[in-house]
Amino acid sequence: MKLKPKITIADHFLGIQDPRIDRTKRHNLIDIITIAVCAVICGADGWVAIETYGCAKYEWLKTFLELPNGIPSHDIGILFEF
Repeated sequence: MKLKPKITIADHFLGIQDPRIDRTKRHNLIDIITIAVCAVICGADGWVAIETYGCAKYEWLKTFLELPNGIPSHDIGILFEF
């Protein structure tokens, strides 16, 4: 029996503001966050590793993420550096 989570990653980050300019939004923010969280849990230590994880898990990720333009490139990380 497969149990559903009590709260999803999307639920947890529901109120987060998207810092990106509209013209740069090729990927849904929640897709980026979800891939990053899953990848870091699995040992990713930077944006290149997060992209590699996303590509390796694409078939699984697209079962619950929209991914309208596929897996985001590691370059997406520059939009979130502070």
